[in-house]
Amino acid sequence: MSDTAAPAMRIGKARSAGRPSALRLLLNNTLATSGLVVLLLIVLLALAAPVLPLPDPDMTAPADRLLRPLAEGHLLGTDALGRDILSRLVWGARVSLAVGISATLIAAFFGSLIGLVAGYAGGRVDTILMRGIDMVMAFPYILLALAIVAALGPGLLNALYAIAVVNIPFFARNIRGITIGLSRREFVDAARLSGKSNMRILFGEVLPNVLPIIIITMSTTIGWMILETAGLSFLGLGAQPPQADLGSMLGDGRKILFTAPHVSIIPGLMIFALVMSINLFGDGVRDVLDPRLKSGALTRPVARTAVKRENVPEKPAHEDRLLDLVDLSTQFHVGGDVYRAVSGVDLYLKGGECLGIVGESGSGKSVTAMSLMGLVPTPPGSITGGAAWLNGEDLFAVSDERMRQLRGADVSHVFQDPLSTLHPLFTVGDQLAEAITAHRPMKRSQADGRAEDLLRLVRITNPRARLKAYPHELSGGMRQRVCIAMALANDARLIIADEPTTALDVTVQAQILSLMDALRREKDAAILFITHDFGVVSAVCDRVAVMYAGRIVETGRTQDVLSAPAHPYTGKLIDCVPVLGQPERRLASIEGRPPVVNKLPAGCAFADRCPRVEADCRTGDIPLSSFGEERAVRCLHPLTREAAHG
Repeated sequence: MSDTAAPAMRIGKARSAGRPSALRLLLNNTLATSGLVVLLLIVLLALAAPVLPLPDPDMTAPADRLLRPLAEGHLLGTDALGRDILSRLVWGARVSLAVGISATLIAAFFGSLIGLVAGYAGGRVDTILMRGIDMVMAFPYILLALAIVAALGPGLLNALYAIAVVNIPFFARNIRGITIGLSRREFVDAARLSGKSNMRILFGEVLPNVLPIIIITMSTTIGWMILETAGLSFLGLGAQPPQADLGSMLGDGRKILFTAPHVSIIPGLMIFALVMSINLFGDGVRDVLDPRLKSGALTRPVARTAVKRENVPEKPAHEDRLLDLVDLSTQFHVGGDVYRAVSGVDLYLKGGECLGIVGESGSGKSVTAMSLMGLVPTPPGSITGGAAWLNGEDLFAVSDERMRQLRGADVSHVFQDPLSTLHPLFTVGDQLAEAITAHRPMKRSQADGRAEDLLRLVRITNPRARLKAYPHELSGGMRQRVCIAMALANDARLIIADEPTTALDVTVQAQILSLMDALRREKDAAILFITHDFGVVSAVCDRVAVMYAGRIVETGRTQDVLSAPAHPYTGKLIDCVPVLGQPERRLASIEGRPPVVNKLPAGCAFADRCPRVEADCRTGDIPLSSFGEERAVRCLHPLTREAAHG
């Protein structure tokens, strides 16, 4: 094994070890755990039925008929034929579980197979298979089950077949829909290009992705199968005397419900407990297979980032600032690990100013921006320190309703990928009108007029026609302009632009940058511009902040930083940018990788990659120190040492 591979494997093991296991995720769900305990108890009793000291469930004793519960020798009493109800209950649960699980497996196997083949093959195969499924679904399922049992004859095995058949369409429809989406994905195309057969692709590539859905569907279907089987037995079409299952026991007691109610109530309660426990456990299985929970989140995401700060810093005395971000810390708790994505970040913005945040991927740029408006998903993220004042109002202390009012009105966000940001099922006009009316109650005609003006403002030609277009009908540049128009819908005072030009070609990128620069000057709006491109920073930003491993390492006026970088990391980033007219210039690269933020080293996080590293760089906390007028650097040995003392 190579030296580079060993650390990578250790990091991978550490990450996987930090994530909660499936059992821990399941046990964290109280209802699912309760359902699992009850289900295990019933299953263990059913499995142990042959060895338990119980009387023969089919043995009649007319002299002991209709004994009440707690009678001597009969804990739960007896039925109309003197048979022990406890014994019949345990054996009946055994039969009901076996029938329910067997019927579910049969329906899942054939239904999933039909769905997989129909969804992957498409065309005539899909048409033929699904029209057959539609014919089965055209009949009410319970009437179809009754018809099948009537044709085959009463009996538990025939009831099993009937229940399985009527539930095949349920699996087939679900799995087909998922398979259609997966079969058009790039990894399937790659498998085809590698020369794999359709059979290998279907069962080797598509099936593993569908399997969690099949398991989830099965876990929530077993209870329904048991109910259906009990219903057929209740009608006398399932288990035949003297064999007992929960449905037939319920049916036996209906005639004496008023004289001996325990004969019906006890099996009814067992059916309720069994089905409820299976459903609760099935919900827990569904949650465990949720990728968000497997990644470390033990509960479902909420609408706003949790704020868990102990101390609130004092507000800076700068009345001319629109935004003051002081000592922001945002963490992600994944299993037993704590990822310090952002730690001690200080930023400020004035009206009409553009501040650029640059750094490598994973440096904390987007997390910093999303923390402002509580967009970091909780769990696993939380704001653990700092404050953000927008016009003197602490964003981390406002109510949820106030945060909703601020979002889109005072602060707007332009995300990196407009195709995933815009809703695919609504037209551009609908989405723009929604953004407007969310904060400005007005008639739809007025909102449409405002939306048309916004599209015209962002230089989209023929805006009235574009309002009727869906996002997929627009080019990447036009979609990005629509997102910018939505950000300007309510004259926001602060616009957060998270790499809005990364996916665009050079020509469109230049147009978008020019547009944003002109709009912020016309509207006097501040822009927090997130990027990893110093070329973009030089075009639109007044000031720049460089981030590394969740911390600001250098900040200052754009031209000052570009012409004379102080931090070695800033210098390396600038050296990576090609310069027009200097073809002989050698492009540098930064060796190594950024540290994992759940195991940050002591001292400077850039020390392992820095050519100027010294012993004192690896100890203690290195503060962000003043480095001339409106500049600061987090470095003990900056590139321009004279400037530090000037």
